[in-house]
Amino acid sequence: MNAWIAISPLLLLVVGGLLTMLVDAFSKEGKGEVATVTAATLFLAAGVSFAALLNGQDPQDVPEIFGAYLATDRLGLFFDVAIGLGGGLSALLAGGYLREHGLERGEFYILLLFSAFGAMVLARSTDMLTLFVGLETMSIGVYALAGFRRGSPRSIESALKYYLLGSFAAAILLFGAALIYAGTAHTDFAGIGAAVEGGHADVKLVLFGLLLVLVGLAFKVSAVPFHMWTPDVYEGAPTPATTFMSVVVKAAAFAVFVRVVITAFGDEMSSSSAGGWPPVLAGLAVVTMVYGNLAAIAQNSVKRMLAYSSIAHAGYILVGLAASSVVGQRAISAVLFYLMAYTVSNVLAFGSLILMGSRGREAVSFDDLAGVGRRHPLAALPFIIAVLTLMGFPPTAGFIGKYYVFSSAVEAGGGFIWLAVLGVLASAVGAYYYLRILVAMFMKDPIPGEPVAVPMRSGSVVAALVISGLAVMQMGLMPGDMLDLAVAAAEQLFAG
Repeated sequence: MNAWIAISPLLLLVVGGLLTMLVDAFSKEGKGEVATVTAATLFLAAGVSFAALLNGQDPQDVPEIFGAYLATDRLGLFFDVAIGLGGGLSALLAGGYLREHGLERGEFYILLLFSAFGAMVLARSTDMLTLFVGLETMSIGVYALAGFRRGSPRSIESALKYYLLGSFAAAILLFGAALIYAGTAHTDFAGIGAAVEGGHADVKLVLFGLLLVLVGLAFKVSAVPFHMWTPDVYEGAPTPATTFMSVVVKAAAFAVFVRVVITAFGDEMSSSSAGGWPPVLAGLAVVTMVYGNLAAIAQNSVKRMLAYSSIAHAGYILVGLAASSVVGQRAISAVLFYLMAYTVSNVLAFGSLILMGSRGREAVSFDDLAGVGRRHPLAALPFIIAVLTLMGFPPTAGFIGKYYVFSSAVEAGGGFIWLAVLGVLASAVGAYYYLRILVAMFMKDPIPGEPVAVPMRSGSVVAALVISGLAVMQMGLMPGDMLDLAVAAAEQLFAG
């Protein structure tokens, strides 16, 4: 495979972002062209990445500037697919949502593209320097997207909270990276790993630095207790921006999470169950799964409930990441499959919520959805599939993803078995609040005198729902192809 093909998704997003700025500047009637260019660019980046993955060959003659700081491996391409797909679907959702709610401005799509570029850089990072640059490039755009509804105090509040807490978390991560550099004299992940494994590192400095880096990454994946921003930001941001945050930001953060723990700290000492990162991640997984599911039960807002659901799903992924210290490649391939399944499932859930709101009014509470399934059964179908896959009901992608993650924990044995059991119990709790959506849509009547939710008419939103719905069912019924790609990416990561 040519090296330029391996890095072409990044180049596509840069060129697409500049092209979108030109289209926005010269577009006089509406911003439909801008949305189309954005979605097409992101889907093209995902498609090129997917084609390169299917090619199965390692890139040749990689330019030094990329090889030293950015990975051109299958893991990077796998996350390019997830980021491009999640971003493209978010752009399609925005194409209908912004127009319906009087927010259609071209800068939304430009921010989306450059944030996705930062996410791809973050997912491909092989050095603490590119990790930080990618993280901030992604985050700055997302901060602006969260506050895109400038006339809404809640939207501005969400952007401010995200910015302040995100800056604080980034500073912690940067301080941790500095300590790791002080202890190893390296910023590249491979060099850090070699120094630690060879006994040439200051162990105390490195372990404390690793703890701070894990805290910074835990913030981005919404792991408890670093989740405080998530419900308020998800609720206050425009729903397409929330969708983008919930899938693209989480995928990129988990991608670099995998690289840090496997490449930089995959040595015997750092990955030991006694004093390394596995017990830290296992502890984060426990509190994240339990708190995320219990807090979601008490929510009256569907959007806020999905935010706590996103927290709980981060806990499930952390189970697989913790188990990778024992079963390695098996657990990482399960994590990769889960992240891809989560991407299409969450887009389907938030897209279904977007579809239910029209005429400038969003349907965000359970009361808003009362009876909509009986009035508009076809519009309710995507929501049904979304609920089933998020709760892990067969034969959806969510079920297969949870099965692989929890089975990898069982295979790891020891204390990881109870972690898998707790994950299954937490998923059972989650079924309660997911089914509340179906109860509201089909078994409740609207409150007399209150506005009734009417689904919007938008071809771009319907297209996003059809694509994500088909992907959910395809990965559930025929998971083999995607799992093979995840296994190949994990194999190459562990091969070095």
